[in-house]
Amino acid sequence: MDANLKIGIVGGSIGGLSAALWLRDAGFDVTVFERSPVPLEQRGAGIGFLDETSKFLGERAGVDLDTISVKTELVHFLHRDDTVKYEKKQPYRFTSWNTVYQESLKAFGPERYMLGKEMIGFSQTDSDASVQFSDGTTESFDLVVMADGVHSQARKELLPDVVVHYAGYVGWRGLTAATDVSEATFDKIIDKLTYYTLANSHIIVYPIPGHSGSVKPKDRLLNFVWYRNYLEGDDFDDVMTDATGIRRPVSIQPGQVRQVHVDELHASSKARLPALISEVVCAAKEPFIQALVDCEIPKMAFGRICLLGDSAWVARSHAAAGTAKAADESYFLAQALLEADSVPEALANWEPGRLKLGRELVDRNVRVGRRSQVDGNHSPFDPEVTFSLYPPKP
Repeated sequence: MDANLKIGIVGGSIGGLSAALWLRDAGFDVTVFERSPVPLEQRGAGIGFLDETSKFLGERAGVDLDTISVKTELVHFLHRDDTVKYEKKQPYRFTSWNTVYQESLKAFGPERYMLGKEMIGFSQTDSDASVQFSDGTTESFDLVVMADGVHSQARKELLPDVVVHYAGYVGWRGLTAATDVSEATFDKIIDKLTYYTLANSHIIVYPIPGHSGSVKPKDRLLNFVWYRNYLEGDDFDDVMTDATGIRRPVSIQPGQVRQVHVDELHASSKARLPALISEVVCAAKEPFIQALVDCEIPKMAFGRICLLGDSAWVARSHAAAGTAKAADESYFLAQALLEADSVPEALANWEPGRLKLGRELVDRNVRVGRRSQVDGNHSPFDPEVTFSLYPPKP
């Protein structure tokens, strides 16, 4: 493919930046358009730093991964009395959403990362694809990559029959400074991925770099995600109504959860969780909520336009693979463009494998979620209970 291929990416979050980095690395002319007028920030979001997510930063951008992520070697499952039920050797890396975003933006550079560019429409012909923005401008490209997130406007227009489904439970999340827990709790969980399962629920705790970016044990943050069921309807609507009275569709940001629900979270943690995990939950300054959702799509490629990341398949977080999926799709999109003679041909070659992987990931997360939240047979011996993009090997 012509190295002068002009590519526009709509959406400047981690997915959009992953696409920008891999496509520019392949030699193409890439511009990112982000609707926010300022660089993005997601306070309180720890993420699994899977190989697919870290590949560009570690191998192409020359970032020392040990300086931006915490490596754990052990996974342990606890009994209610804080004793270890089961422990296994399983290395993982964890970091924060902000860290990956900032390092990715630094690697891409600000010159072609256009802020305040909200898409209001798009179109295409046989020879190009155009995007219209709210500032009255229109830009034309050889390829447009839509990376505009869970509530993708592009997906709604390209696939109007596709909907995002609530899974029946939410992830209560929060960050606790390592120095805000007791020495005993610190020693037991600061370098591990910790699980606890209970009736129709489970919680995980893992360490991430501190707010300053330091990975030193005492500077770290403890990230928890507690999966809790809320019936669709009044129950779900109530917990998703924020402190200003607005019913939020998918998430309530730190500092915006109503105090009555924070109080209930603390009381339930003391009544139902191991003491050391409850200590982490209750010490979190501003817990927040993310609803678990599923979205399956029949297509990702549309002539000279494609869907990528959460604009395409949306999977629950049990595999910790959201950013990894976007990075993987970006890597293979760059390869497909290099090997094809035209954009439509490249997208046609790229799409089948990405559809297959997206379907496998969504289905696997649904199964894992059902075992913990409905069936009550979530097991540490289950090979699917692992953080990975691709299906775990037997």
